[in-house]
Amino acid sequence: MIIVNLNIRGLGGGTKVRYMRQIIGSEDADFVCLQETKAKDLSDARCFSLWGVNSVGWIHNQGDKGSGSLLSLWHKDSFSYEHHLMGKGFIAVFGQHIKSSSRCAVVNVYSPCNLSGKKALWEELSKVKEVSQGSVWCLCGDFNAVRSRSERKGVRSRVEQSSEIRGFNSFIESFSLIELPLVGKTFTWFKPDGTAKSRIDRVFVTEEWLQIWPMSKQYVLRREVSDHCALVVKSVEKDWGPKPFRSVDAWFFDKGFLKMVKARWQSYTAQGNAFIVFKEKLKCLKSDLKTWNKEVFSNLDNTKRRILQDLEDLDNQDCNGDLGEKGRLKRMELVSCLAENDKRIESLISQKARANWFKNGDSCTRFFHSSLRWRRLKNEVKGVEVGSQWCEEPSTVRTEANKLFESRFCATKDLGVRLDGVEFQSLSTMENETLVAMFSEEEIKEAV
Repeated sequence: MIIVNLNIRGLGGGTKVRYMRQIIGSEDADFVCLQETKAKDLSDARCFSLWGVNSVGWIHNQGDKGSGSLLSLWHKDSFSYEHHLMGKGFIAVFGQHIKSSSRCAVVNVYSPCNLSGKKALWEELSKVKEVSQGSVWCLCGDFNAVRSRSERKGVRSRVEQSSEIRGFNSFIESFSLIELPLVGKTFTWFKPDGTAKSRIDRVFVTEEWLQIWPMSKQYVLRREVSDHCALVVKSVEKDWGPKPFRSVDAWFFDKGFLKMVKARWQSYTAQGNAFIVFKEKLKCLKSDLKTWNKEVFSNLDNTKRRILQDLEDLDNQDCNGDLGEKGRLKRMELVSCLAENDKRIESLISQKARANWFKNGDSCTRFFHSSLRWRRLKNEVKGVEVGSQWCEEPSTVRTEANKLFESRFCATKDLGVRLDGVEFQSLSTMENETLVAMFSEEEIKEAV
């Protein structure tokens, strides 16, 4: 799903309309969120002109006589509207993304500048989330808040800033939100005279959203018609070629794993030099390990549930006095299998997360799994800037990375090292013969 977001600072005249139409068209947007339209009333004709077509649905929150007004628009061929909720500072539109058949909630947000107003908005949004289940969520807009002091430059520090940061982060965590990785500028708002800048325009999604659009990012466009940058939310997947071979620590807990690997490795045949043979065998092993992993490790949670159910049945038999010696031995075996299965699950999640708080028992929380996905998104190479153009094509990224390392680590022909006039100590012929001579029997006896 592609979403365009902008604090437009007033719909204005033709310039802003043409700008929005150009972005919507070039990005092939499904949904648009605008803040501060500064309009009391809007018509179909005006909303249609923003998109350039008539098959557009829209909801307008006029705010306080135009101040803090919001406008949410969607293309009817891409998004099927169901209902909406509206309050001070937000519009939540619920519907179905037609292409993916996913029920979505897209929340257009404009937060007031004062802290009390922000807290009231956060509380209201949390209540909306509680009563509206069954949808994947995306919250975007001008939150007028930062998550750390580094996201606000040139603005005089206020007494309540620390409280704002804590409150905003607490809201994000309680809502189980994930902020999408930022591509482009670090800041989204710039003061016209260039003395201040902040990152207050943001996009958050839930874990379920990333299950449908796993490569979602927020792209920051250049400023043109507002002091805010437009954001484009989209999921762009690139083919980076074959993935490197990786082993999973949990595999080694299986008693038959090493024997299986050895047997498979010896069964492979390949022609060529040692390097080619090794590469081809590794390629075959990777394919076999995928199949083996799917059969043995992909259903660890199901295996655990099955073991627990079997234990429950045996415990019930024991309570009724029907459990014999065979049943007791079976229960001991199941307890051992459960411990082994838990060890595999812990190792697998620990390797994926690399998070200290895993040790504190948080592996089953929504926050934990969100952090797993966030780490993957954060560590991903998103692209490179070539000249003034952002590029995400794998071939270009590889070429630029190669150029960077060549420029950093390529040695020049003249290293600038001079050894003229330096006298090195050397061994005489007799000393050299002594060093390479065989040990005599007397020397060995003396040493021993």
